[in-house]
Amino acid sequence: MSKVLVVDVDKCTGCRLCEAVCSTYNDGVSNPARSRVKIVRFEWDGLEVPTMCQQCQDAACMAVCPVKALTRDEELGCVRVNYEICIGCRICMTACPFGAMSFDPVAEKVIKCEFCDGNPTCARMCETKAIQYMEASMADMVKRRQLGAAIFRAMGQAEEEFTRV
Repeated sequence: MSKVLVVDVDKCTGCRLCEAVCSTYNDGVSNPARSRVKIVRFEWDGLEVPTMCQQCQDAACMAVCPVKALTRDEELGCVRVNYEICIGCRICMTACPFGAMSFDPVAEKVIKCEFCDGNPTCARMCETKAIQYMEASMADMVKRRQLGAAIFRAMGQAEEEFTRV
């Protein structure tokens, strides 16, 4: 069974350690611009959300690649870039609905999460466990619980608003 990376936004502190360890593992240097994980900041909500490739089943990046440099690693369940074939056109970046494909300005190549060969450094090093690498079936259950908790909190806030009126 394949595994996926799951992010719990309530646990993320925005420390950016995931970005640092990702770029260090993949490129040997701590540089957020070279990380496959990107922290997206939502100032108005006070949220910091790690984002990375969702390893889509019907991956838009794979579909648009003119030289078929993106392929699925069936064992890991991730989409990989074959740099021997990639021409650096960046069409995959524009096709990704999550903005998960990036361009490494130093190596001058597209980059994306490839699960660190089955042992994602971001998940291993996340001190708050905001990023977890788990079986896809378990991830579904975790996401349903997170959604349920969010709905419960929202209903509580709505009830407070109603009783104030």
